Amino acid sequence: MSATLTITDVETTEDGFLVNAQDWTPEIAQELAAAANIELTQRHWDVINFCRHDFEKTGEAPGVRRVTKRSGVPTKEVYKLFPGGPGKLASKLAGLPKPTSCV
Repeated sequence: MSATLTITDVETTEDGFLVNAQDWTPEIAQELAAAANIELTQRHWDVINFCRHDFEKTGEAPGVRRVTKRSGVPTKEVYKLFPGGPGKLASKLAGLPKPTSCV
């Protein structure tokens, strides 16, 4: 049985994004959320799981517009769930690179 990876076990960018999306675990998402003072709810997981699934299909982290159009979570709620930059924060918690649509 292998040990669960934590954020200190994986390579991250200067901004805290995972270098390799395959290193992601739900536990890492929990750690990153705690560092951002976010307690993950099912709605957070809905967005995180959508982002990971979309990334698998497209090879790119989805921006906020794509998330709100296709995840079933409305724009206002996404901004409330991931304050201070929902595109970047949702992607970071999902273990994905920063979306190209984010500055």
